[in-house]
Parts: sequence; C-alpha cells; structure tokens
Amino acid sequence: MYKPELLNSLKGYSGKQFTTDFIAGIIVGIVALPLSIAFAIASGCSPETGLYTAIIAGFCIAAFGGTRVQIGGPTGAFTVIIYAIVNNPQLGVSGLATATVLAGIMLILLGVFKMGGLVKFIPYTIVVGFTAGIAVTIASGQIGDFFGLTPDFSKPMVILGEEYSKMPGDFLPKMIVYIKSAATINWYSCIMAVVSLAAIFLWPKVTKKIPGSLVVIILATLIHLLLNKTMGLETVLIGDRYKIPSGLPSPALPSLSLGTIKTVFPTAVSIAVLAAIESLLSAVVADGMIGAKHDSNNELIGQGIANVFSPLFGGLPATGAIARTATNINNGGRTPVAGIIHAIVLLLIMMLFGKYVEYIPMAALAAVLMNVAWNMAGIPAIRALIKGQKSDITVLAVTFLITVFVDLTYAIGIGLIIAAFFFIKKIIDLSEVQSGNKTVVTGILGNGTTETIELPKGVMVYEIEGSLFFGTVRKFEYALERAGSDCKVLILRMRNTIYLDAGGIKALEQALALSKKNGFQLVISGIHTQPYMLFEKTGMADKMGRENIFDNINGALERANQIVSQ
Repeated sequence: MYKPELLNSLKGYSGKQFTTDFIAGIIVGIVALPLSIAFAIASGCSPETGLYTAIIAGFCIAAFGGTRVQIGGPTGAFTVIIYAIVNNPQLGVSGLATATVLAGIMLILLGVFKMGGLVKFIPYTIVVGFTAGIAVTIASGQIGDFFGLTPDFSKPMVILGEEYSKMPGDFLPKMIVYIKSAATINWYSCIMAVVSLAAIFLWPKVTKKIPGSLVVIILATLIHLLLNKTMGLETVLIGDRYKIPSGLPSPALPSLSLGTIKTVFPTAVSIAVLAAIESLLSAVVADGMIGAKHDSNNELIGQGIANVFSPLFGGLPATGAIARTATNINNGGRTPVAGIIHAIVLLLIMMLFGKYVEYIPMAALAAVLMNVAWNMAGIPAIRALIKGQKSDITVLAVTFLITVFVDLTYAIGIGLIIAAFFFIKKIIDLSEVQSGNKTVVTGILGNGTTETIELPKGVMVYEIEGSLFFGTVRKFEYALERAGSDCKVLILRMRNTIYLDAGGIKALEQALALSKKNGFQLVISGIHTQPYMLFEKTGMADKMGRENIFDNINGALERANQIVSQ
C-alpha cells in the first residue's frame, strides 16, 4: 500500500528534529541554487527552469517519495536528453514538457505495479558507461564559456557537410566549432574559470560544511563587479543571455496530442529509466549513510509525481541528487521535512534575490559544471572495470561511446543487448553435458566423501551442468549423437539443471524421438521444480512417461536395471 515516507517520519516528530531538519534544509537550498541554474543552462534552457524544477520537484519528491532524506531536483544526467529535445525545431520546450509528463506517468506505474526492484537488473557496466558519457558531454558543453569563446554564427557554419546557425548539440560538430573559434578566447574569462575550478577542488581542505561551488560563485561575482568597475574587464554574465523572474509561473498543461506523444515517447522512456536509476542509487547511498531502508516502489511514485508537476510550472525532468542528498544528511537532515524546507528556501531566494543571479559570470558557472562532470565521470570505477574481464570492458566502452557520439537512448538499449549477449555466452560456456558408461565418480558430498555409481552394462549417464535453454541445446544434441548402439538406457541427470525453456523442451523431445529410433529408453534423474513444472505444462511428463522421471539417481538406476533385465 502506498504511503509516503513523510507520514511515517512525522510519527513522534520532535522540535529538536525540526531544528536540525530546518538548518539542513536551508543549507541544501543554498547549495542547490547554483547547481540548479548550472544544469538548466547546460541543458540549453534558461536558468529559471532549473530553479522551478528544484522548487516544485524538490517539494514533491520530499513530500511523496519513499525515502527519509532524498533531495530531488535537476541533475547532470538529463542534460544530454534535454539539450537534444529543446534544440529540435519540431519539439522544443513544449515537446520536453510532454516527454517529462509521460516519464512521470511511467514512473508512477512502475511504483504502483511494484517494479522498483527491476532497476537493479541494469548492469553496473552500463550505468558506469553512460554516466561517464554524460560527464564528457557536460564538460564539452562548457568549453565555450570556460575559455570565453565567441563562435561567429552570423553566417551558417559548415561542419562535416552540414550547416549550423547556432552551437551544434552533437559532440563532434561542437568540438569542431570550438577549434575554429580558438582565436576568440577571452583570457580574463579563462583565468576566472581556471581559478574558480582550482578553488572548488581545494575548498574541501578548508571546510566541508559550506560547498565550494557556492563560495566560488559568490566570490567570482563580487570580484568581477570590482574588476569591471576599476579596470573595465569584460566577461559574459547570466544576465547578458537570460532574465531571472521573481516568482513561479502559472501552471499550464503541455501538448498531449497523439502525434507529439508518439514523437517523444522514446525520449520519455529514457527520462523515466534515468530518473529511476539515479533516484534509487541515491536512495541506496542515503540508506548506508543513515542506517535506514527506503521503499523503492513508493520512491518511484514520488519521483513520478514530481515529474508530472515540474513541467506544469515550466520545470525540467528531475530525480534524486546524490550530492545534495549527502549534503542534507551531513548537516543533520533526517526526515522529508528538510527536503520541503530546501524547496521553500529556493523559492524565497528566487523571489527576493533572483535579480542578483544575473550578475553571475558564465565562466564561474562553467567551472562549477566542470567539477560536476569530473565527479560524475567515476574514474575509480572505470579503472576497476578495465582490470576485469573483456566482456565488461566491451559493454562499458560501447555504452560510453554511443552516449557521447550518438544518443543516450541508443546507448542504454544497445548496452543491454550486448550485456545480455555476453551473459548468454557465459551461461553456454559454463554448461556442459558429461557422459559415462562405466563406474562414475560424481563428486564430493557434504561430509567430504565421494559418491561412486556402478552403472550396469548397457546404461549410460549424461549429466547436464547448467541451464538447458536455447543457447545450450546444441551441446546436448551433440552429446546424444554419441550414444552407442549397445546403449539400452540413457539416464539424463539434471540435478544441476535448475532452468529449462522451450528450446530445452524441444531438445528433450528430439532426444525422446532419437531413443525410440535407436531402441533405448530415456530416463530423467534429479529433476528440479521449474523444469518439472514445465514438463507438466507442456505435456512432456506424459510423453516421457512418469515412470521414467525421478528426483534422484538411485530411483533412476533401479528403473534402468529393471529395463535392462527385461
């Protein structure tokens, strides 16, 4: 039954806990301010959309989610998808709103139908691969502001045979634009960005209570105002490109026409998958930090509600943010009240101080995003995977390259296909069919002794090691072909076969036909529950003869002796 964690947390809620939640909420709200603006700009949207997302979605995730300390809002994972949609002439911002609402509905359905655990089946290599790819994409999108480049699009720029009248969204054309615009570098912006980035990296040595990104944004803004007034130095500010409103817009429904839904549906699936993965990963990290356990299904419902309401107020896709959630925990937040206060704080900041956001230099904001990209890249995880098996390296590399050079949606899909292929291959490699026609030693038992089986003349045993499914059928068929003419009984020992599919049933039917043709009897030994249930459903038990199916080798040997003696 759906019950938000907020209701559970309010039982026995004290004034002391409210005080710590209140302080944590204020700190996280301040921390979320520059990140929300930065992610919105990196996505090709105006800064206020990031604030709208952090306020509306942040409130909904805290109020309706299944974790105690999750902080939600815009994150770097969505920047690639959002940028592609808003720069698509046929979709734009309205198409993004439709895709986000659809993704929210999908997340709610995933939670309602108790499918929160399915996210765990996405291979770790894929998660690392596309996260690293997103990090590279975020970093590449900030090169222009980091170095103060001013590409000239007064005339369409021809790149790789295509004309561009504005900055391309794809990685390779974007890099070519930067190279062509290298002569326009603004050294003042570049120095500001480098110093800001260095300060962010070094700030934790001073204190971890106040985030370095916030300190850098404030100091860079104040120092630029001073240098601009005294020395006339110029750099691009947020206000040169955008205007920050002083309140939330009126809610408006996005276009839900059938044509728009069909167009954005694949993107909506990608948003839903990313939101589910990142929010549940963040929830797991939070559980480890506070010693609690989240409800993954309720969390997905909360994430879905947030993504339905966020676009109604002009917001972007949202999910749980690991860094902000950790900041909340480290500052004493222990209930969803802290997440609600964080959203209220952001709303007050936007209403009272929104106009001052326009003075933030884009170079300093680029440094913040470069730091975010570095933290997202997961270099230690990549190093560990590279030391592992080739199949994991292949899945990682393919997912990463497709994320960077093609599209995140294709990266996840193709990564899953390749991972599944390697998994099936491993199962096939591990599956063996062993044969014997004399005394057989079958292994060490639990008490340290070995089990020895005396096979009567004319009796053979084939032991199937692993699953008998479409990938391992050929090994089984080949083993059957080796049955000699003197074979009277063939025992198929399935004690290590815990899974059987339609391909396995077909192979057994062929084995049964071969036994009748060559004049020997097929006997099954050590059958498990799943294979036997499939035997019953498909009628294989009757075809085989129930008197020839046993749950242990002793019964099968007695049946073999009976057949041979006859």
